Amino acid sequence: MGWAQTTKLPQRPVLQPVSLHPARCPRVLRSPLPHRRRRRRPRNAGCQPLPGPGGARAQNRKAIVDKFGGAASGPTALFRNTKAAGAAIGGVKNMLLEWCRAMTRNYEHVDIQNFSSSWSSGMAFCALIHKFFPDAFDYAALDPTKRRHNFTLAFSTAEKLADCAQLLEVDDMVRFAVPDSKCVYTYIQELYRSLVQKGLVKTKKK
Repeated sequence: MGWAQTTKLPQRPVLQPVSLHPARCPRVLRSPLPHRRRRRRPRNAGCQPLPGPGGARAQNRKAIVDKFGGAASGPTALFRNTKAAGAAIGGVKNMLLEWCRAMTRNYEHVDIQNFSSSWSSGMAFCALIHKFFPDAFDYAALDPTKRRHNFTLAFSTAEKLADCAQLLEVDDMVRFAVPDSKCVYTYIQELYRSLVQKGLVKTKKK
């Protein structure tokens, strides 16, 4: 009895379902740069103009000017305000200089014309202190050439009797032939204030 030969049948191909929609083309990726540009510069249909002279910035500027500079405005007004402030400071400085002249008018070796060279020998400081404290030292015994002694005497006496802070250093005063005008002016202001507090200088009541 023989075995029947088995015949291998070919497999039928599997049919794929047919799509009724047409094939789509592959999506082309675009560069992200244009997209970024659109994000940075979004399209705004209702653009509003930046604030002009009549906008918020102008109102803020006007408020600041009205607060600090009155009705005037602009560079010209600022110049006028600065000039007025400088004139006020100059007026106080001149008044203080005239006061020093009046207090030392009859003192020898003293001729106050400014706040620098007129104080270089120390005699002007001594004369001003001696005017209010005549018993503190003998002014007639002072020597204009002994600058260190004169500065030391004036500053120490003012600090002791008038409670005036010694804002000037004797070493700095003798190091230079002409003292710095700002330093001298500052010290005279402090001396004047101290004398007023002591009741030795009368000021006008406002």
